[in-house]
Amino acid sequence: MEAAQADPARFEALYRKYVAQVYSYAVYELRDRHDAEDATERTFLAALAHLPRFEERARPEDGEGASTFRVWLFRIARNVVAERRRSRHRRPEAPLEAAADLAAPIDVEADVTRRDEARAALGAIGRLSGDRRRALVLRFVDEMSTAEIAGVLGRSEGAVRVLIHRALRNVARDLGERER
Repeated sequence: MEAAQADPARFEALYRKYVAQVYSYAVYELRDRHDAEDATERTFLAALAHLPRFEERARPEDGEGASTFRVWLFRIARNVVAERRRSRHRRPEAPLEAAADLAAPIDVEADVTRRDEARAALGAIGRLSGDRRRALVLRFVDEMSTAEIAGVLGRSEGAVRVLIHRALRNVARDLGERER
């Protein structure tokens, strides 16, 4: 972090460390790989531009190597994703359908079942309210701690635990109703 602040050319190490996590978050939030790539790029450009203003806020009791950079970066990502959503709302686009795979799957029935279950789970997650959905994605996809998620969402750790619990309960109920 300090090396990157002193010399922006050293930002690459931070980029390599966090790019997959930010991209994954953007894919889950935007549900479009191209938009997610754009959001990831914009997140890192904004982080690089504002890097001199970043202040480390990790405390000694947080442990060796603790940093608030990840939380700061995901707050930037959250703002970029929100801006992309607003832009979509103002100027809706008709997405092109993805090209079908040329090779036929070996077990068509199993493949269809797996895709149907994945689609149902993503649909259930997508129907959650914004912060509940974000909390689940940050926890289970980006593997963030409760404290990190609290920092990204601007909530207390207790509120984040409640968000995750309620989100999981809603997803389970939604999938259970779908089964019936």
